[in-house]
Amino acid sequence: MISKQKIADLIEENLVGTDKFLVEFSVSTTNQIIVYIDGDHGVTISDCVSLSRHIESNLDRETEDFELDVSSAGLDLGLRVKRQYLKNIGKEIETKLSDGKKIKGILKAVEEDFFQIELPASKKKKKSEVEEDLIKSIEFKEIKETKVVISFK
Repeated sequence: MISKQKIADLIEENLVGTDKFLVEFSVSTTNQIIVYIDGDHGVTISDCVSLSRHIESNLDRETEDFELDVSSAGLDLGLRVKRQYLKNIGKEIETKLSDGKKIKGILKAVEEDFFQIELPASKKKKKSEVEEDLIKSIEFKEIKETKVVISFK
């Protein structure tokens, strides 16, 4: 079986010095390697091809057969790492918390252990509430999943 550490090292080796970063990867017991990357300014097909070729050229198919899939962390995957939250500040997101509650709003800020989301004005409980009451802090440890809301307006 191909070691996860070897794959992690190869990914890091290829992405270091670029605006690309690892979102997640897995190596199955059957040597199926799946890698998701993202970038501060997006990911192109050539970015995925470059990483795929780098990994493949450093593994020996004679020793262990493997299947390799490198792709961008698409919108359906959701936000997994803090750096993805940072690049999406100002965009509308929907977060599902561990308790099942869903919160939708504009991502305003990202800190070490939490992020802040601006709730829509319709979420005000009373007309007397000030604008600061529309900002909610959510700890990363409370999150089950967060996705960027796609708008076709």
